[in-house]
Amino acid sequence: MPTHVELHRDPAAFDRLAQEWSALLRRAAVDTPFLTPVYARTWWRHLGEGELALITVRENGELAGLAPLFVAERADGGRVVQTVGCVEVSDYLDLIAVRGREEASYEAVLDLLGGPAAPAWDMLDLCNIRRDSPTLRILPRLARARGWMVEMEVQEVCPVVSLPATWEEYVASLDKKHRHELRRKMRRAAAAEGLRWYIVAKGQDLEAEVEDLMALMVAGGPEKSAFLTPPMRAFFRELARVTFDAGWLQLSFLRVAERKLAAYFSFVYNDRVWVYNSGLDWRNDPGFGAGIVLTGYLIRHAIEQGWSEYDFMRGGERYKYRFGGVDVTVHRLVVKREE
Repeated sequence: MPTHVELHRDPAAFDRLAQEWSALLRRAAVDTPFLTPVYARTWWRHLGEGELALITVRENGELAGLAPLFVAERADGGRVVQTVGCVEVSDYLDLIAVRGREEASYEAVLDLLGGPAAPAWDMLDLCNIRRDSPTLRILPRLARARGWMVEMEVQEVCPVVSLPATWEEYVASLDKKHRHELRRKMRRAAAAEGLRWYIVAKGQDLEAEVEDLMALMVAGGPEKSAFLTPPMRAFFRELARVTFDAGWLQLSFLRVAERKLAAYFSFVYNDRVWVYNSGLDWRNDPGFGAGIVLTGYLIRHAIEQGWSEYDFMRGGERYKYRFGGVDVTVHRLVVKREE
C-alpha cells in the first residue's frame, strides 16, 4: 500500500489537518480529548515550546497515522521529542493510527525520525500512554529493531468508575462506610437553604464562569495558585471556549445562595466524563462537604445520561477511591538513539 510521510512544522497544520485528524481519531484504538486537534492547538498556542513536529502518514492519500510531536532543548544540552501536550495538564496522550494498522504507521514515523528530514534529537519521550494502548506493545519492538534503547515505566494512576444503569445500583456498590457518608452529605446538602448546582449552558456568561472556576482553584491552596500562571490562565480560558463550542465542556458549580463553593472542569467525550480540574472554597464550606456533594450530583447525572464511565484521571487522591475509582495506569515510554 503506497505510504507517504510528511513533517509539518507550521502551527497552521492544526487547522489544516483538523477535519482529517478528527476522522482519524474515530477510527483509532485511542481517542481522548487530549488527542483532538482542538486541544492540541490550544495547548501549543499557550504552553508549547521548541519546534513543532507533526508527522502525518498517508496510505493511498488517506490519513492513516499522526504523531503530534514537538522537539525541545533539554537542560543537559540534548534534544527531546515529546507529544504535544506533555506532561502536566494532558492526562492521556499517544500516537494516533487506524486501528489494526498501528505497526505500519509507527514504522513510518520512526523512519522519518531516523532519517535526514527529521529535526535533531537524541531522546523520544512519550508520556501518559494508557496501559491498553497498542503503542506500548508495538513501538518498543520497532525501536529496538533499530538498535535504539527503550525504557518504560508506570507514570501515574487514573481512578476510573464504571457506571451502572442506576444511581441506586452505583451507591450500593460503594464500601459501606463511604456509601453512608455520601448519602449523609447529600441529604444535608439537599436540606441547605439556597443550595443549587448547575452545569454552564448556552446563554450563560462562560468567560465569567471560568474566572470563578479559577478563583475557586486558588481558594483551594497555594499549590493551585502557583499552578495558575498567566500562560496557564490563558490556556484555561481558551480551552473552555473551544471545548464549549465543540459541545464537550462540562463546567459545573455548587453554590449556596450567592456563594460558589465548588467547581469541576470536565469533558463529556465518547460517552464518558473526563474530570479535568476542580476548585473548592473549603474555608466557607457549610459543613456538608461541597466537593463531595457536587461529585455525587455529577456522577448521578452521568448515570441518568447513560454514560459509561466517570474518569477522575491522573492522581491517586483518596477521595477518588471513595467514589469507587479503580486504577488505570498510564505509562512513560522513552526511546534513546544509539550513541
